[in-house]
Amino acid sequence: MDDHEIVVRPIITEQSTHFANVKNAYSFEVNSKANKAQVKQAIERLYEVKVKDVRTANYKGKTRRKGRFIGRKSDWKKAVVVLDEQYHIDLF
Repeated sequence: MDDHEIVVRPIITEQSTHFANVKNAYSFEVNSKANKAQVKQAIERLYEVKVKDVRTANYKGKTRRKGRFIGRKSDWKKAVVVLDEQYHIDLF
């Protein structure tokens, strides 16, 4: 897989911004087939940083309803990447 296929997008919320400032941890939506080693290599190549730790979590898609039709959002995977102290990522 290509690096851009592994890292789908950064997740920017109040909590993720707080973790970026306090713990130097950044959240990304990643490909659900990617493992921790692939995520680590992709982040290091894309953002030119040194990754210290990677934590991943799988999320089930929620059931949504529009009128009488019931659908489901897709499942996705989240990766929290902790960087070395001397590195940071400018997401804005």
